[in-house]
Parts: sequence; structure tokens; C-alpha cells
Amino acid sequence: MSKYPVAIDYEQVGKYSALSKSGGGYFFDEVLEYRVWCHPERGATDHYDGEDYYYSFSSYEEAHDFFESEQGTEEPLVLIKQLEWIDEPEEGKFEHLKGERITEWLPAWLSREARMPGDIENFIKERSKG
Repeated sequence: MSKYPVAIDYEQVGKYSALSKSGGGYFFDEVLEYRVWCHPERGATDHYDGEDYYYSFSSYEEAHDFFESEQGTEEPLVLIKQLEWIDEPEEGKFEHLKGERITEWLPAWLSREARMPGDIENFIKERSKG
């Protein structure tokens, strides 16, 4: 059993764009992959003329094992898909947004289950100021 959810589609792991949003949203819908970024300037093998690169994994454990075994790597991040999320343009002011958003998160942020109907509305109701 994995510490965090595994990728929703194993065949797509490694095929997502390197470009994504970063953080935010409070809720997730799907885990797409786990990524370990490699930095040649920190000792990772230089495959791309000094450019950073990453390896993709379907589970956190695979990504974490790779991170621990290689030099010049960052701790794993998780690539998630959000179909609905929360924006907080200022402290205590929350906006419910919809669409498709792909972002990298810290795996610890997956401690909540995937978003369920009503989760965002309840979150905003409980935490909104004024």
C-alpha cells in the first residue's frame, strides 16, 4: 500500500508537460505522477547541457527511492489535476474556481482525500472572514 495515492493512469506517467502551475488550490481531483527534479549544478548527471530535468514515477515510494539514491535531486513533488479549486487572492478571502488546472504540489498536501462534492463550498463557508 502506498503512503499517497498512485497515478491515475500509469500509461501517461512521464508524458505530461514539464510546465505546470505550482502549489495552491487546497483540493485535488487526480494524481497524475510523481516527479524528482535533477540539478546538474548540485551533482546530478548532466544529460541536457546543464539544464534541470526530472524523472516521473507512478508512486511516491518509487520517486522517494530514486531521490535517496541519486545526487543532485530534489525531494519528490506530485503532479495533480484540479477540476475545481480555491484561490485565495488575499488572506481569508476565498474564491471557488472551475476548469482544468495542472500543478505540482508537495506530496504531504495529499493528506486529504481527493475532492468530493461539497468540499469546497464547506471549506469556504467555514473559513471565510467577513
